[in-house]
Amino acid sequence: MKTLIVFYSTYGHIYKLAEAIAEGAREVEGNEVVIKRVPETLSREILDKTGATGAQKAFEHVPVATPEELAEYDAIIFGTPTRYGNLCGQMQAFMDSTGGLWARGALVGKVGSAFVSTATQHGGQETTLRAFHTELLHHGFVIVGLPYAWQGQMGHEEVTGGTPYGASTVAGGQGERNPSANELEGARFQGRHTAEIAKKLSVK
Repeated sequence: MKTLIVFYSTYGHIYKLAEAIAEGAREVEGNEVVIKRVPETLSREILDKTGATGAQKAFEHVPVATPEELAEYDAIIFGTPTRYGNLCGQMQAFMDSTGGLWARGALVGKVGSAFVSTATQHGGQETTLRAFHTELLHHGFVIVGLPYAWQGQMGHEEVTGGTPYGASTVAGGQGERNPSANELEGARFQGRHTAEIAKKLSVK
């Protein structure tokens, strides 16, 4: 069984969640886990102005995914920062390039899941995840979220991400807040949970 975690990250928050999701997915016996990123669409000039260039060096070693390779995996977990309550442009461009896969039903029956980051507590985590789920449904994915079996999203003692639709983190307006221990644990739970369901569905 193979699981792909494919993400876009501006300042590294989504990458950190991706690593935690991979940790959880690797706990499932017989699961090969791969992490890749989607192509950048912004110019170097814009990345420099936003301060993203330096932050992205932390994961520039991660290989870039191609749309066609999605068909090789049993489960795919997508990570994106929120842009106005929706997918970021880089991830949307990647998804828009999967039309050939859609036309031949190459992703039908695969397990899909998503995770996000926002600048603020109410910056569109759930709307972004649900928007992503809509795209996955068009491809025929079996969607997996982050169920309340993970009790970390039940507390109110601290500011934290985590929704029943998928793992999430609050990054701060300037990207100054790193994913908390609770948010990373939610990501690990989602990675393990998604891989476990994919393994059950792959049994012949």
